[in-house]
Order: sequence, then C-alpha cells, then structure tokens
Amino acid sequence: MVDIYDKIKEGERGAWASIVAYLVLSALKLTIGYVFLSSALQADGLNNLTDIVASVAVLVGLRISQKPPDADHAYGHFRAETVAALIASVIMALVGLQVLIDAARKLAGGSGEAPQAWVAGVAVLCAAAMYGVYRYNRDLSIKTGSQALMAAAKDNLSDALVSIGAAVGILGSQLGMPWLDVITAFVVGLIICRTAWEILSDSLHRLTDGFDEQKLAEIRDTIGTVEGVQEVREVKARVNGSQTVLDVVVEVSRDLSLVEGHDIADRIEEEMKAKHDIYFVSVHVEPKEEEAQKPAADKEV
Repeated sequence: MVDIYDKIKEGERGAWASIVAYLVLSALKLTIGYVFLSSALQADGLNNLTDIVASVAVLVGLRISQKPPDADHAYGHFRAETVAALIASVIMALVGLQVLIDAARKLAGGSGEAPQAWVAGVAVLCAAAMYGVYRYNRDLSIKTGSQALMAAAKDNLSDALVSIGAAVGILGSQLGMPWLDVITAFVVGLIICRTAWEILSDSLHRLTDGFDEQKLAEIRDTIGTVEGVQEVREVKARVNGSQTVLDVVVEVSRDLSLVEGHDIADRIEEEMKAKHDIYFVSVHVEPKEEEAQKPAADKEV
C-alpha cells in the first residue's frame, strides 16, 4: 500500500501543472484582452491570476502536510493545506470584487467598443487547454485520493467554462451589442466571488471540525458489519487537511478476552483503510451492556 505521504507528494505534480497553465494563459489573456479591448478576456485573465494563488496555496499546503508529526503537532501538519486554501479564498474574493467594480464602471461610463471576433478564438483555445489540465488533475486526484487536488481540478473545469463565457461575450459584441462583453466580464467577476465563497465556507467548515453527516453514516454502517462488533455506540470524525481522523466506540461480547477485543479493533482499522481511505482511527472497545431482566409474569389468581 502506498504511504499517505507518498500520495501527497505525488499530488504536487497536479499543483505544478495548474500553476504553469495559469501563468501562460493569464499572460496571454491579459495581453490580448488589453490590446484588443476585450473586458471579458481581461476579466478571465484576472481570474486565472487568482487561480495561480490558489494553486500555489495548494502546493505549499501539500509540501507542509508532508512534514511528520513533532512535539507541537502530534497529529501531523495536514491542516496547513486547509489554512492555505482559506488565505487563497480571501485573495480570490478581493480580485473578484475588483473585476465587478471595473465592469460596473465601464458599463456606467458607456465604454463599449467591440473587440475583434478572432479574440473569441483565443478564449476557446484557452478553454480547451484548461479542460486538458482539469482531466489530468482529476485523474491524478482519483489515483492519489487527494481531496485538495480534486478541488483544484474542479476549479480548472470552472475556469474552462469561464473562458467559454468570455468567448460568447466577445462574439455577442460583434452582433451590435458591444456592451455584452462588459456584461460577461461582470458575470465572470460573480463566478470568481462565488468560487471564493465556496472555498472559504468549506475551509471554515473543516477548521471547525465539521464533517459530512452522510459520509459519517456510511462509516458507521461499515463498522457495524465488522465481525465481533455487536453495537456501534459512537462515531466521531473530523478532517485534518486531506486526511480524516476517526474516533470509534464499539460494544463487543463481555466474554471476549483482551486480545480478542484488540483483534476486533484491528479489523475496524483495516476496514476503514480499505473502504473509506481513513488511516487515522482510534477504536475504544467496551463490553456489551447486559439487558435488564424482564419482570416476571403475573401469577394467575
């Protein structure tokens, strides 16, 4: 079985792929958008700049997450990835608001000169390139089990869709509606802000030990099927970066020895690794509580 730290290190390739792609595409979009008067393409380029920050945050988080536990971090450094995502979301939100303000000023000022039609082709090519990065990161995240990389892949896909939207705005401006390009830039700003909010809310949920209730129910069901477990008394889970930390209390037969109870705990840990990719599991075994004796039936008079 591949060590979890090896999986995290392998996920760095996806972060680097995103960074390189965003550097090239943002420079291309901002240059062409500025020279050929496309507000939508400029906004899309700014969007990619924020994505560079997000990708760097993922990379830094992955690097720090690989540090082993020490005296001050008994559970390791996995949450560094979540903190980095939180910082990146704030930066993304600020850039998104700037795009909205600039678009509103241009729309109110009547700035609406139509960019050339071929600029839309640039946006489509950029969308195709970003979709390729999305497929690469998605496949790599499935292989490594990296939740952070899967989030980055979803961001890549949203960027491809934003570029398609920019192309639509540019082409629309060729139909006698030059203001449509500015409107598209405004929509792109909204998408940036929405993505930032989604990352922010998810990061806060993880940092405050929130956990998906449906997934927790699935984990409880799996534990209940382990041989020797008579009842699942308590299951608690929290997210530590890209890893899940699980605390379990189960009841077993009172007649079991200490070694037999320990074997049941080992089986639970193995099931969590195999079925839920959870490596940090603490199992507490309790003897099954005896059922209260039923009251004797009333004697016939």
